[in-house]
Amino acid sequence: MPYELTNHNKLTLAIHSTDDSFGFAYRENQNSLSENFFTKKFEKDLCNNLIVDFSNFITKENLKRINKISVSIGPSNFNASRQIIVLARTLAQQINCSLDSFSSFELMAKRIAKQNNIYYDKNSFWIFKKLKRRGYIAGKYEICISEEPNKNTIIKENVSILDGAVIGKHGFGFFPNNIKNLRYPHIGIVIIEENCEIGCGSTIDRGSMSNTVIGKNTFLDNQIHIAHNVKIGENSIIAGQVGIAGSTIIGKNVKIGGQAGISGHLRIGNNVDIAGGSGVIKDIPDNSKVMGYPAKNLREFLRENR
Repeated sequence: MPYELTNHNKLTLAIHSTDDSFGFAYRENQNSLSENFFTKKFEKDLCNNLIVDFSNFITKENLKRINKISVSIGPSNFNASRQIIVLARTLAQQINCSLDSFSSFELMAKRIAKQNNIYYDKNSFWIFKKLKRRGYIAGKYEICISEEPNKNTIIKENVSILDGAVIGKHGFGFFPNNIKNLRYPHIGIVIIEENCEIGCGSTIDRGSMSNTVIGKNTFLDNQIHIAHNVKIGENSIIAGQVGIAGSTIIGKNVKIGGQAGISGHLRIGNNVDIAGGSGVIKDIPDNSKVMGYPAKNLREFLRENR
């Protein structure tokens, strides 16, 4: 095999951002230390300078050697995080390499747990950071031990996954192109919380820029599709052949009848009932009961269809 094609000669590129700075680094795959790195404080014209700084950081020859990109997710300034992730996704698509992610909070959590004996004192703890302008960014972490870790999926206690279910594969996302449509990489994961059941033949896609989450005590019937970035609240029940499009957020105690379809980027409130065969194309407030296509208030639907 020619030298330029060997794994030893390939590079891993890391892209990271915090609330006030960003950085790049790369190393050969067989080397545990970064050979080159670059950090810089954020400026007002970050969007314009980001590409320039990256182009100055790495040569075209080394860019061709990259076969993996790893990008951090939080804690960070939101706009900066978004631009860093878009840069990573675009690079991965352009040079046709794999894209992975790592959580800065997760790295911090392991260190904090060890330093403070949290392994022995409690099962979970919070890490938070106050943002400069306003608000906080925070994460709750649990001490878990998994004998067979899967980087695309976290499955918590007492979860039943029935025959033929597929969990954690990449979602259905593309860079449209008239010549050739190209998939964009997914760096999120699937999280299935405690006491859930996933029915036969169901599919749950990993997130693209955030995670796909199934809340605790939630039951999914057979042949259900959950697209990337969907978040389903706890104690919900979803009947067979339901499809939920990407980035929709579903509240707690929601019941969805069979063969209902829910469009993407919607918010479904808490305690909502959606009748079977309904088509949901707009947000639904808390404590609603809907039916029909497009889905509307149940009483209104029945009155119109007597």
